[in-house]
Amino acid sequence: MKNIIQSTLIIALVASLSVFARAQTNPPAAAAITEAVNPAIVPVPRTGGATNRQSQVLQRAKDNPGPCDIAFIGDSITQGWEGAGKKVWGDFYAKRKCLNFGVGGDQTQHVLWRFENGQLDGIKPKAAVLMIGTNNSNKNKDGTEQYSEAQILEGVQAIVKQIRTRLPETKLLVLGIFPRGKTFSTQRGKLLQINQALAKVADGNMVHYMDFGSQLIEADGSLSKEIMPDALHLSEKGYTIWAEAIEPKLKELLAN
Repeated sequence: MKNIIQSTLIIALVASLSVFARAQTNPPAAAAITEAVNPAIVPVPRTGGATNRQSQVLQRAKDNPGPCDIAFIGDSITQGWEGAGKKVWGDFYAKRKCLNFGVGGDQTQHVLWRFENGQLDGIKPKAAVLMIGTNNSNKNKDGTEQYSEAQILEGVQAIVKQIRTRLPETKLLVLGIFPRGKTFSTQRGKLLQINQALAKVADGNMVHYMDFGSQLIEADGSLSKEIMPDALHLSEKGYTIWAEAIEPKLKELLAN
């Protein structure tokens, strides 16, 4: 009887070990699934010639510590205040202390990298104007989408969060991503969907949102060469539209 009990225990033990071994070598499929990280929110530096401009704006922040009126943050469209928009900048912002932190070609992850490397350290703007995300909407060479609408939205939201964290006393004006392309397109529709959700970042106090993209297009939906010569970047007339559109809100933010 004793031998029978021992044999039964041994058989049960072997069976248990076999089940345990299978569980270790074949874990549940759900355990092997990891959530993909959105690359639009992972800080990445620029490479190539863009590093020159990147270094320039980082140095600009170091050279201008303390209070200022407005900090403009964005990509080549913001950088263009020093090009096609230079005269308009002089008319609207020369009498104020304003800093241009636009870097051509930047995507959301590049702006986040700039923040991690001193872009906002030491400066104390009363207001900041953010317009970013259009470069994330570009396609790969094979025609596939680089980023989804949700990924781009999250990228811009991450920038807003960083600005609020690093510059808690700065009033932020977030602009809807400008329309692009000569006429209606899936890319323009993509940007409109992002803007609809992006409007929700406004809290009515420290974060404000404005979308004046309709002022940049013609009645038939096309983009005029007079406003956007390459259907992406602004002309002097385009920068005038931009400046006039945000001026009332900036006066309000600076006054407060």
